[in-house]
Amino acid sequence: MSANESGGLRERKKIATREALSAAALRLALEHGPENVRVDDIAEAAGVSPRTYNNYFSSREQAIVAAIAAERALRIGAAVRARPADEPLAEAVVEAVLEQYGAGLEQYGAGGEPTGDALALITSAPTLRAEFVTTVTAIEQPLAAAIAARTGSTDTLAVTVLAAAVSAAVRVAVERWLHPAPQSPLVVPQGSLTDLLRDALAHIVPALREVNEKNSGATPE
Repeated sequence: MSANESGGLRERKKIATREALSAAALRLALEHGPENVRVDDIAEAAGVSPRTYNNYFSSREQAIVAAIAAERALRIGAAVRARPADEPLAEAVVEAVLEQYGAGLEQYGAGGEPTGDALALITSAPTLRAEFVTTVTAIEQPLAAAIAARTGSTDTLAVTVLAAAVSAAVRVAVERWLHPAPQSPLVVPQGSLTDLLRDALAHIVPALREVNEKNSGATPE
């Protein structure tokens, strides 16, 4: 087996272990309540040691939320790259974000499907809500790479700042969507997340258009 093959196998095993841990954490939280789930329980359910668990997650909240949020950030980059080649960058980024965090999350919250139950679980616990909002920052790196690839820009500072701005806009929108209703112990998503995302991202659109215009002569990868 070559070094590349060996490295690829190790990486796949790491991904599989992380997914097994997050799936076990979510299942146990749904069955017993997040406050009744211990790290040892998650590790045992996933067939690994608590020490191995600690190599992947720093808290049970992080593991629980990862089950529905972990892949979303990575898919953002792929979604931007998959948009039509002649579509302006601003529109491509906005539509990619709406695809992953707009209708996607809204449909997860509507109905009795497992993912809907998961979102209901997350909204029921302040620590899980906070962790879920924090996961949005993970879109920054894959989004920066996608913007650079799409525009052909070599200005790493510019694309990183843009990606960070988009990440911040998405985080604020998601946070407001999950804001507790006044005088209520329950948290019910407020209004349309898609509309909140569009409003938040509208403040970033001019900057996205500017970098698109500056690199209009570049050849995207």
